[in-house]
Amino acid sequence: MSRSSDALIAASDAARPLRIVSAGTGLEDRAAAWAAANDFQGRPGQLLLVPGADGSVEAALVGAGDRFDPMSLRSVAARLPAGDWRLEGVATGDAGLAALAFVMGQYRFDRYKARPDKGAVRLVAPDGLDLDATARIASACALARQMVDTPAADMGPLQIETLAREIAEQHGARTTVVVGDALLDANYPAIHAVGRAATAERAPRIIEIGWNLDRTDLPLVALVGKGVVFDTGGLNIKGGAGMRNMKKDMGGAAHALALAHMVMGSGLAVRLVVLIGAVENAISADAFRPGDVLSSRKGLTIEIGNTDAEGRLVLADCLARAGEHAPDLTLDFATLTGAARVALGPELPPLYTDDDALAEAILGAGRAVQDPCWRLPLWGGYRTAVDSEIADVRNDSAGWAQAGSVTAALFLQRFAPTTGSWAHMDIFAWNPRARPGWPEGGEAQAIRACHAMLSARYPAC
Repeated sequence: MSRSSDALIAASDAARPLRIVSAGTGLEDRAAAWAAANDFQGRPGQLLLVPGADGSVEAALVGAGDRFDPMSLRSVAARLPAGDWRLEGVATGDAGLAALAFVMGQYRFDRYKARPDKGAVRLVAPDGLDLDATARIASACALARQMVDTPAADMGPLQIETLAREIAEQHGARTTVVVGDALLDANYPAIHAVGRAATAERAPRIIEIGWNLDRTDLPLVALVGKGVVFDTGGLNIKGGAGMRNMKKDMGGAAHALALAHMVMGSGLAVRLVVLIGAVENAISADAFRPGDVLSSRKGLTIEIGNTDAEGRLVLADCLARAGEHAPDLTLDFATLTGAARVALGPELPPLYTDDDALAEAILGAGRAVQDPCWRLPLWGGYRTAVDSEIADVRNDSAGWAQAGSVTAALFLQRFAPTTGSWAHMDIFAWNPRARPGWPEGGEAQAIRACHAMLSARYPAC
């Protein structure tokens, strides 16, 4: 599915220069004449292949404008011919992120499409780069994107469980899974309610991974992911346009597993718990209904106003379970609301937390690794919008509050652990427009920022 795994190499005698050229920078010899003939002026986004004396490609020029953007190499990698390349003209501080961007730009999802392979496009690792760490981050991001890109028929609750077990086994972690009606006996009633209408082979489940749990001297981090493998909207059925890309509604689970893979692979000094609620919000005679009142693991009752607001129900039980571990830090990821896209668009996921230091740590890390998010408020004035007349809370906030992403986060806050800090990322997990290096489809959002934050807080021993 992805060509990124082999895109970064330690050395190559055949590597051609990939030269970063700022606006107004002078070139020499044949490259200067070729650049002039092709109006190459070092503008951002410009790429010019320079022929050698025999007509083959000798080098490539990449426009940097007034300031080089390392992430621009995502688009460059997708446009280069096959072969080995080495960076030239990149400052040491930018080289690592540029190399990662180059690798991420190799991703493409072609599981269902036959296409000729143009050959590998590889980059020689810049001096001092931790090749394994870079490849691990790129691989984790590719994993999240592949999971999101895979149609629901091939990425159901069982497939998410299988991937979770594989990741856990790779890192020596333990996995426990509760499936189907056993969720009721184990006190996960909200997860069961959302997923009970699916067929038996796609039964709902909670997946829990535990890593390093015997190291009680270390802080505990909990990662929680929404894994709705397909969202019809339930009895509040979505229209066709709204349902088209609902295979991506398990993006939170994909992100939590990808971040867990990075944390465990980096050997960070933490205990780790990962909780995934994997369900299909299907329609059948057994589907939960508007007006129903559901129980939850935390003991709070939830009035259902809209069955299409199901992800927060799944997260409610997962967050309550996370709280039983008394975590020092909890991060949850979910493709939760369309309102988040109305507020910030597809490329900038909102971040919610009442911990100012944590917010700035995540935002600062995101700026450093060019994986942005934007803090929105857990606005106290809207808390009563999720109160219910007949239950403890309602899953569809009152219309007067209007701020759907904010009120969804306030709903989750009712179930979040009370120990340590909690942050919620309302991700989109999707590129809605195709461009070189960013194909239409699954995208990894905020997990590189969170990994950078966690690495700074809890460096590997």
